[in-house]
Amino acid sequence: MTLANLIRKPLIAAVLGASMIGVPVGAVYIAGATRALATPAPAAVTAQVAPAPAPSTPGAVVLPDFSTMVQKYGPAVVNIQVVTKVPTGFNGRGEPGQGEDEGENGPGNPFFGPNSPFAPFFRGAPFQSPQPVRGEGSGFIIRPDGVIMTNAHVVNGASEVTVRMTDRREYTAKVIGVDTKSDIAIIKINAKDLPTVKIGDSHVLRVGEWVLAIGAPFGFENSATAGIVSAKGRTLDSGYVPFIQTDVPINPGNSGGPLFNMRGEVVGINSQIYSRSGGYMGVSFSIPIDVAMQVGQQLQTTGHVTRGKLGVVIQNVTQGLADSFGLPQPEGALVSSVEKGGPAAGAGIEPGDVILKLNGELIKDSTELPVRIATLSPGTAVDLEIWRNHQTRNLSVKLAAMEDKRTASNASPQTDSGKLGLAVRPLTEQEQRQGSIKGGLLVERSSGPAAEAGIQSGDVVLAANGAPVNSAEDLRGAVEKSKGHIALLIQRGDTRLFVPVRVG
Repeated sequence: MTLANLIRKPLIAAVLGASMIGVPVGAVYIAGATRALATPAPAAVTAQVAPAPAPSTPGAVVLPDFSTMVQKYGPAVVNIQVVTKVPTGFNGRGEPGQGEDEGENGPGNPFFGPNSPFAPFFRGAPFQSPQPVRGEGSGFIIRPDGVIMTNAHVVNGASEVTVRMTDRREYTAKVIGVDTKSDIAIIKINAKDLPTVKIGDSHVLRVGEWVLAIGAPFGFENSATAGIVSAKGRTLDSGYVPFIQTDVPINPGNSGGPLFNMRGEVVGINSQIYSRSGGYMGVSFSIPIDVAMQVGQQLQTTGHVTRGKLGVVIQNVTQGLADSFGLPQPEGALVSSVEKGGPAAGAGIEPGDVILKLNGELIKDSTELPVRIATLSPGTAVDLEIWRNHQTRNLSVKLAAMEDKRTASNASPQTDSGKLGLAVRPLTEQEQRQGSIKGGLLVERSSGPAAEAGIQSGDVVLAANGAPVNSAEDLRGAVEKSKGHIALLIQRGDTRLFVPVRVG
């Protein structure tokens, strides 16, 4: 499906990478509406942003002028063109392969098509030839000797990478390193004395602050768009990047381009868009430059990235779970399971613990924990403040190295409402062995509040408010002692999570 077809589908809703792949020549997309920007200008604008002329109408709002910043730092923003070889063609079964309708191995090819006299000899075995697929993105120069930062999804798997400067010079680039978890890549061209961007600090970026993006949307090189920061700390599918959300118009081809603050400093890398059409809808996401530079430094040094590993599965703390565990307010990261033999298990962390602080810093939302842990090196000792049995305690954990799977993932809690309504029975010894479970109650029927909370037949109730349950009497006693909510630790397949159920 071409990008043009994708954009014409009105009901597609997805978080998309903002790189452009295979846009046909001459495809032009025109926005049908303009935006009236009525946000007051910042109290102080530095010298890099030229002041706008004084308004002729009293009381009119003066908008920022980005022209000086674009002229100064625009030359350090590059257009990246990639070629990726994708296997296509005759599959040997007389069936069309991907994209072979008009390709060199299509049905009309007398030598390699399905009607070829040689086809019977290849039947059942794939016969493919790589076809080039072209894509486009953006990047920015961080060192004058040709080191460029961009998105991993722009250059990952590319067989050819070409960098085009604003003065039309072109260079063949070498991919130094790619980190798909953070979507950061470092490439290098053979050049010197190149213009560079100025790196800022994304920690001090404020919601509502004006920001500027420069990139190549739909292949239109060095296009500048502006907006404001909508939110910070947005965690998407990766779990390791606290994205900056903006309303800056970002489109396919903007991927890897810089996001500037009003001081002309790069505070983020434009990475993803949320769209129903494939184009700009006012929700764009950028990787904080602090995260990007840390990853980029490792890629330049070793070619890969190492991250710390805690070895827990976590979920967010809702009001119902906070009530169940006696927390003053819903915050922190609730541990739903602990990896056997992992760092957390060795330090004594248990399912049902709520991690409140990491190295003295409060964890307000569970999504903050994997982000912070991932920034630390394996072998680092961290201090955790946890909540257990209605009181806090402190533990020290030495982080391990994260493997391919996540350091800490989010298991979303189910919705909660009402009062229990469960029919349960103890697990047999065979069922306990099969599930590697000790004790627990098998849910045979779920109705009322438990069903509304998401508990299903076949789930196994392992604990109630942190206490193991091995009989219906254990569960009934825990319910009688609960006020407002009871937190049930449920195992469903290989996943464990706490589910808050409202009780009378």
